[in-house]
Amino acid sequence: MTGQADHRDVAPGPITSFVRTYWLGVKLWKRILGALLIGVVIGSLWGEGAEHIRWIGDLFIRLIRMLVAPLVFVIIVSGIAALGDPRRLGSIGVKTLLLYVLTTAIGVTLGLTLGTLFEPGQHVSLGNATAATLQQAKPFGEQLMAIVPANPVKSLAEGEMLSIIFFALLFGTGIIAAGPKAAPVTAFFEGATAVMLRLVQFVMELAPFGVCALIASAIGANGLGAFTSIFWLGLCVLIGSAIQTLIVHGSLVRFGAWLPVLPFFRGSTDAILVGFSTSSSSATLPVAMSVAEKNLGIKPPIVSTVLPLGATMSMDGTAMYMAILSMFAVQAFGVVLTPADYVLLGITTVTVAMGTAPIPSSSLFLLTAVLTGVGISPEQAALLVGFILPFDRPLDMIRTIPNVTSDLSVATVVARWENEIDVDLYKAAPVE
Repeated sequence: MTGQADHRDVAPGPITSFVRTYWLGVKLWKRILGALLIGVVIGSLWGEGAEHIRWIGDLFIRLIRMLVAPLVFVIIVSGIAALGDPRRLGSIGVKTLLLYVLTTAIGVTLGLTLGTLFEPGQHVSLGNATAATLQQAKPFGEQLMAIVPANPVKSLAEGEMLSIIFFALLFGTGIIAAGPKAAPVTAFFEGATAVMLRLVQFVMELAPFGVCALIASAIGANGLGAFTSIFWLGLCVLIGSAIQTLIVHGSLVRFGAWLPVLPFFRGSTDAILVGFSTSSSSATLPVAMSVAEKNLGIKPPIVSTVLPLGATMSMDGTAMYMAILSMFAVQAFGVVLTPADYVLLGITTVTVAMGTAPIPSSSLFLLTAVLTGVGISPEQAALLVGFILPFDRPLDMIRTIPNVTSDLSVATVVARWENEIDVDLYKAAPVE
């Protein structure tokens, strides 16, 4: 009929068909893993020239970090509003914090044990190392004060995660307390959460390109030897990360949630690969939230409260690494530890690790807060960090994996305890 548009179906073009079949039709973790291997090849062949494509990886990380603060805020508010009962929030919060402290303490114990058994600091010469500038740890009271934002908008703008989480918790609780009058606000945050999660999906389609560029630049700058330098220290980190990820977190899922372990690791693959390539728990948070809900069947109230806390506070891999480095330091400087020193070292490491920023290599610059307690001067700690820093990137990539699996395993257990998990979805194959 004249004047009416033709609504007949149009067959997709060859480019659209190619993208659907050979890109979107392949699971994301397979695309990321393939990109990682391609990055190794590019870095090996191109050498230092691979630094020219690093901007692609930096752009990918920047895109993810762009989403983190608003995503955390809207998803926490939405999740708490969905709980409908502030007492449930308290129950979830207590269980979450206790599990995070437990897994972090196990990580520290594991690190001290491996450092004692393998003695990576024996016969190490720090004579050619250049001292690094270390960051002094904030007093405990100052850390607590910083959680309460003087200006929530400023905290959102600057990505101050603990402050954002604190304000979001209060805001969500206020929605519950306001009752029916707050229904429009609840609906707004539900919609905002859906929008932010869709944006995460868009950005994650770029993950293979970012991962390829990051790995290529790392290999190009340091060579394959970057993964074998400081052999004994690297071996301790590799073994410790494997034990913490597979045994500790696997056991937590198996005996804490009474769920099979294989679906957990299968469903967490995307987040693990992004964590490995970016070395950042913060950058991995949007991906972890996505796989928790879509692959592991964890419902939004748990995803929105447990995972943001974990990305900020749960640093199993970081705690383990700092414990190993502490043993490396005392061995390199010839310090003899008493049993009381081991206890002090463990407690201090747990405290410092849980306050470490979820960004690459941040734990190195807080080492002085751990080492001064056992007689190592700030100058010696700076010398140690200067020695380790050139090799830290591959070690950081490895230790970020248990940081990610810690968050997801605790979320799985808490969801199971709170009956907020779809067990059938958890056991099913991940979403394509």
